[in-house]
Amino acid sequence: MQQRFLKQIGIAAALFAALISGVFIRSERLKADSGDGEGWKVERGFAIAPVPLNLVGKDRGSVGLGSYIVNAQADCNGCHSADPSTEFVPTGNPYFLRPPFSGRKQVNPATYLGGGRDFGPLIPGSAHIVSRNLTPDGTGRAEGGNTLSDFILILRTGMDLDHLHATCSGAPNANCVPPPFDGSLLQIMPWPAFQDMSDREMVAIYEYLSAVPCITGPPAPSPLHNDCS
Repeated sequence: MQQRFLKQIGIAAALFAALISGVFIRSERLKADSGDGEGWKVERGFAIAPVPLNLVGKDRGSVGLGSYIVNAQADCNGCHSADPSTEFVPTGNPYFLRPPFSGRKQVNPATYLGGGRDFGPLIPGSAHIVSRNLTPDGTGRAEGGNTLSDFILILRTGMDLDHLHATCSGAPNANCVPPPFDGSLLQIMPWPAFQDMSDREMVAIYEYLSAVPCITGPPAPSPLHNDCS
């Protein structure tokens, strides 16, 4: 009787030890997955960048973190590519059946962050809202030549520095957006969410956007035109 009792105690102790060990192991794995600081995001950012990056004169940590935010969190290319039909290469489109989908997602580098997605008018007859080109220009500055301070201003306030669409003062037309929409602000773009990011994150996004290849876009005077020379 005593031996059976001791045996049961031993089994219970072993199960408890295994449970505690499992909790500890899972805890350590969670710590490893979360990484120490942002280092793991930097490395993951480089791993998932869909285009070659120019790191000359740039902070590597910022570029990697920016890639993680742009590609794994904000899905910037989801809006800032030409349209759904060209966002991915045909064999790399994860929304397709297999085949033609190869099983490996592959963004189309020819349209990556080059803008041009037409979201249509806010109401019939008003200006179409089209996403902008985020790639660097010939100066190497991101978003077609905007400075870092300009970029942060856009994300914090939603201000449209291109002043493409005024608020309609009369009947809606192709050059204005109707009240109560504010034509001085970017419509569609989720800047009210982005404005809560830290300065560090905004700097990282800008640094990454300055490292991606330039896309020329349509000829001037199109707002999507970008001088890569």
